[in-house]
Order: sequence, then structure tokens, then C-alpha cells
Amino acid sequence: MKKLVIISILISSVFLRGLSQNVDDALRYSQNFYSGTARFVSMGGAFTALGGDLSAIMLNPASTGVFRSFEFSVTPQMMYNNYSSKWNNSSASDFKYTMNFAQAGGVYTIIPPKGESGLVGLNFAYSYNRTNNFNENITIKGIGDNSSLADAWVNDANGTYYKDLRGAAGIAFDAWLIDTLANKGGAQYASIFSNFGENTNSTYGQTVKRVIQNEGYSGINTFSLGANISNKLFLGFSFNYSKLSYTGHYQHIESDDNNKVFDLSNFTYTDHFEATGSGYSFDLGAIYRPVEFLRIGGAVHTPVVYRISEYFYDNVTSNFDNFDKYEFANDPLRYKYTLTTPFKVNGGVAFQIKKFALLSADYEYLDYRLAQFSKASDDYDYSVENQDIKNILKAASNLRVGAEFRIKSIYLRGGYNRYGKVFASGELNNDLVYNGFSGGIGFRQQKFYFDLAYSALFSKNNYMMYFDPGYLKPASISNNKSGFTATIGFKF
Repeated sequence: MKKLVIISILISSVFLRGLSQNVDDALRYSQNFYSGTARFVSMGGAFTALGGDLSAIMLNPASTGVFRSFEFSVTPQMMYNNYSSKWNNSSASDFKYTMNFAQAGGVYTIIPPKGESGLVGLNFAYSYNRTNNFNENITIKGIGDNSSLADAWVNDANGTYYKDLRGAAGIAFDAWLIDTLANKGGAQYASIFSNFGENTNSTYGQTVKRVIQNEGYSGINTFSLGANISNKLFLGFSFNYSKLSYTGHYQHIESDDNNKVFDLSNFTYTDHFEATGSGYSFDLGAIYRPVEFLRIGGAVHTPVVYRISEYFYDNVTSNFDNFDKYEFANDPLRYKYTLTTPFKVNGGVAFQIKKFALLSADYEYLDYRLAQFSKASDDYDYSVENQDIKNILKAASNLRVGAEFRIKSIYLRGGYNRYGKVFASGELNNDLVYNGFSGGIGFRQQKFYFDLAYSALFSKNNYMMYFDPGYLKPASISNNKSGFTATIGFKF
């Protein structure tokens, strides 16, 4: 049955809620890829047991107690993200440059170091550090052999009377990309790729292109108090105020360049949402030095409780061979919710070889199944989404190692980090890991230092453009995030 009228659809926030807050969002805001001072970056972030660095306090607040004087540092950073994709035997690539501040902060000595027993030093420190860079430019391109985004809209719409359609399927119906089947009561659908059911052998061969342009960051402001006990034991406590800003945006374009699809010239679907939020957490940590050359450290991080605001809109444009054109958009949505991230435990060990070298290793554990949505502004019940988190994610282990070698006033550094698997067995990306390599050089005097670092983080993941099981194949995306970091610091 052809449409007799074009129906304007208003979205209900309840319908799209499950699309807007999901497992991907919970993981994105819970997973940290730490950045910081150039020294911290070049040594792979392995500072849980080392301390004495203004980025180390976000891993272990006991690091604050290791300082012996006033200190201030600031760290600008340039990021270069390079992406390549493969889908349906076609390849594409894209990249993005961004500039940011990876770190800024200082430490203030409340009780200057003195004596050899009891409380011999007490420090207060503040440091801002980036914990994520969300910036991405990804292009996926190829020929659709047996599937279309329109088929996913058909799957969403089936079983819903056409006047009650909501979300993307509603505007796809308005734009003549899907339609009801004859004699099916107005609740069964087909797409333009089968001439709305009149050609049961669907024709494809369209050019498919998805352009993903995400932006944003997360960062942590750490206020820490650290004590030095007999130059053997360092204890610390910190309060953290975290911020996040994320823009998720993509355009999905399908065009009938080879004139294979009935009546269709092309269509474009745009999906856009913006999230901003802030949260708080607390950390407790300790570093113990049983002998001069050995340090052992550990810290417990409470969950970050974020209050997040989101803004969402989507629209579709369709063009046909007879020059008809349709444009429809859903009403924008705004809503708020709370996300509680998992708690974390860090452990580390460091060896100092006289004044010549440092070797350090960290282990971090967190269980992503403990992330949880709650307190929606419209009283939405997140029980389904929270169960999805428990089913899809799992506990993960992260490893960081670093080394530093001193040649008079010159310091040479290197590091490696590995972020472990976060998806449960059987999930699309259950083998996804991130491997990072870094190196750097530093120049240090009694009251001044300057450090440089280069870092690279590699990963490869599978990406489903839409849900059309049995037909759509995932795209393979390779990601190389490189960073150039510089720190200037002063001691007083």
C-alpha cells in the first residue's frame, strides 16, 4: 500500500532512551587512556609506585608525599589520529589533528622535609590531567551487496502501525525509504530496495559511505594530600572532580551510482548527540620503600559518579530519480542521567639503580560490569541497559611499564602499556586490546626541567554500521593515535 499522506512524526524520549544511553556510552566514560606530563607519558604511565610526578597523583595520591619542594608544571600536547577501514573489499582512510593541555598543576609543601622519623613531610598538590581524547575522523566506504540501512529501519518498524512509528524509522517512512506492505494491516514494511515489496528479489549494489566525526575529552582535577612517614612510608588521600565533553556525529550516505535500485538516487541519514558531564570520586594510596632501591605502591579509586546532560537530534534526506526530494527531522531531545563508573585498584613496583636508572611496572584492575545508569530526568528505568552492561562487558586488567636512564642532566625514557579485553566472550570485539608504545627525553636542572615525549596507541576493532543480522558485515577499523607532548616545570 502506497502512502497517501506524509505523516509528521514526533519522537518520544522514552523510545530513544535505550538508543542514547547504552553499553558503548558506559564504556566510553569509564575507560581511561591516561595522559599527563611528558615524563609520565614517555614512561608508559607506570607511576603507581614511583610518585614524584604531578601526573602520578591521579594514579596514587601517596605520590604527593614524595615531593620535597614546591613544584609547578604545564603540558601542552598535539594529537594525530590516523584511521583506516575495510568493508566489503573496499578500503578508506581518514585522520584528525587536535591540540590540548594534557596536564597542569603544582605541589605546595605544608611541612618541609626534615628529620628521619615520624611525620617528616606533608604536601598538598593539585593537578589536572587528560584521561581521554575522544577525537575521531573515520570513513567507511564500499558497495552494499545485500543490505541497506533502510533494511534496519524496516526491522525496527515491523509490528508497529505506521501512524505510531517513532525515531529514525518514522522519518525514513516519511522520506519514502520504507513503506507498508499491501494487505498487512499497516504494520509490516519493506524498503525501496525491494520496490516496497513489489520486487521480492531485492536489488542492491549501492555505494555506502559512513563518515564518523567524534570530538571531545575527559579530564580529572585531583586535589591531593600526601604525607612522608620516616622517609619509608608515603600515604595519600585525594578528592577528584572529573569533567567530560563528547560529541558523537555521523552521516550515513547511500547512493545508487550504478542505477541498480528502483527510483532511488541517494539518501543521507545524520545522527548527532552531545554529552557534557561532571563527577566526583576519592582515592586512597600508599607507597612503601623497604630498602633504598625498591618502592611498592598501591591505590584504591572509588567509582566516579557522573551527572550527564545529553542533546540529541537526527534527520534524513532522500533524493529520487524523478527529482523528488524529501527532508525530515525528529524533534531534538534533551535529558539528564547519572552514570556510576567501576571502582579501580592499582598496584605497582619500582626499582632505582643508584642515580643512573629507574624501572617501574603497574597493574590496574577494574570490572566494567559494575558501571551503572540511574536517575534519569524523566524517571526512565535503566534495568535493561544495566543488564546489558553486565552481559556484554567484563573485568579487565591493564599493564604499564616504564624505564628512565640518566646521563648527567639528560634523561632518556621509554614505556609500554596494554589495555586489556573489556568485552565478554562471543561479543563482536571480544579480542579488542590496545597496545601503546612511548619514548622521550628530558633535561633537568635544580630548579627547572623540560621534557618531550612521543606516544602511540594501536588498536583494531570491528564496527557494525547498523543492525541487520545475517546480511550486514562488520567493518574492520585500524586506529593509530599518536601524541607529541612537552612539559615545562619549575621547582622552588
